[in-house]
Amino acid sequence: MTPVIMYSCRVSDLFRNTLSIVTAAITFILTLSLYGFVVGGGEIQLTLFEVLPNLEISMRLDLLSFCLAALASFVWLLCTIYSVDYMAKEHACGRYYPVFIFTLGSCQGIFFAGDLFSLFVFFELMSLIAYILVIHEETEEALKAGYKYLVMTIIGGLALFFGMIIVFELGGTVSLGVGVILQEPSMLALLAFICFLIGFGMKAGMFPLHVWLPDAHPVAPSPASALLSGIMLKTGAYGLIRVIFHVFSPEMLQSVGWNNILAVLAVITILLGSAVALTQTDIKRRLAYSSISQLGYVLLGLSILNNNAITGAVFHIFSHALMKSILFLAAGAIIWKTGLRVIADLKGIGRQMPVTMGCFSVAALAMIGIPPLNGFLSKWTLAMGALDAQMPLYVLVLLVSSLLNALYYLPIIIPAFFEMPGDNGHDHHDHHEFEFNIQEATPRMLSVMIILALFTFIFGLTPNNIAFSLSRVTAEFLLLGGAF
Repeated sequence: MTPVIMYSCRVSDLFRNTLSIVTAAITFILTLSLYGFVVGGGEIQLTLFEVLPNLEISMRLDLLSFCLAALASFVWLLCTIYSVDYMAKEHACGRYYPVFIFTLGSCQGIFFAGDLFSLFVFFELMSLIAYILVIHEETEEALKAGYKYLVMTIIGGLALFFGMIIVFELGGTVSLGVGVILQEPSMLALLAFICFLIGFGMKAGMFPLHVWLPDAHPVAPSPASALLSGIMLKTGAYGLIRVIFHVFSPEMLQSVGWNNILAVLAVITILLGSAVALTQTDIKRRLAYSSISQLGYVLLGLSILNNNAITGAVFHIFSHALMKSILFLAAGAIIWKTGLRVIADLKGIGRQMPVTMGCFSVAALAMIGIPPLNGFLSKWTLAMGALDAQMPLYVLVLLVSSLLNALYYLPIIIPAFFEMPGDNGHDHHDHHEFEFNIQEATPRMLSVMIILALFTFIFGLTPNNIAFSLSRVTAEFLLLGGAF
């Protein structure tokens, strides 16, 4: 009887894993099939049902929603494939995979939401479901991180709800398909803007609402960490984009100077995230603080509000999703294979896991902004936007941040390839033996990291790549009032 039970469990696991991959793949393929329609200027606004007069659950397809939905489904598919081997040694996989896919569905709902109410519903749904991913390990540390995440999520949700009520009261609608909702500045409109900054800024890891992020990302399983940082943080940035261009307008925000609130918070987020990352000894906590800094770039671009700045912000969403996914997946592979997560213990890991650390190095160099990788292209475009706005101080912030990035990534990369475990710079007697001790992650995990690393190269080597072209067209689309 026992062998039969074990066999049926293996069959059940195989079915579950295959179903998860197929679901993610179908989501990506169906999303990608919309490319020709949206690039041709097509838009869809569909009301599913009305909750109250002028308050409904609706879906909207436009260029921006397509870009983010396609990016999310692509990275999600790769992380699902990676999860098959990574989670094989973990517990509660029967809970993990459904939650993983339901979180994808709620993210797609956010990107395809046709009004603020629908966006709010899917945003809260994603946040609550993702809580289960944060506490998956069920350790005391994970439960504490999950509690902090849940408290911040509730605070952010209340702020969003309050902001939405103000917009509905002032504009009579919360639809994203009617043009700009609020035409005139007022104290209530300013309060709504601050509420949206709190709600969406919390999810984007914006200072001072970032406190949940450094605790939540390290304790989650690494595929979930990759998606928390690579995709789910972007839902906050996406919400702010919709607020800036559909609830208010760039012209109104600039005329009253409210965009400067976002600019100040973005600069602090960039510098604080990078500075604190320097002090972290756990690799996943260092990556988490790096995510805070990197999302600051997107927020800075949104505060500048010109073509190059918006293009750089949208392209950095693409770039960061690829780069940070690689970094978390590579860190996860190292922890999965060796159990090591303290940075000082990773000396020589590049000789033991050369492909994993090679992919990690590509992503880390891209994060620093080394040409011709994609991180350079996004930072360059953001710098051009800052100069167009006659804000050279922002260029200096980008340069300082890149220097800080180098200071906390290079001490991981260089010892990984050029030092040995316990190396003090003089003792080399065991180097030859360790050099050939190759113990890589599984081929499936490696293939996911290699694919993401290749896209990091491609998006940097080809300035007119599809992601950058879509980013520029999206910026023009938004600045023209959400219409071609």
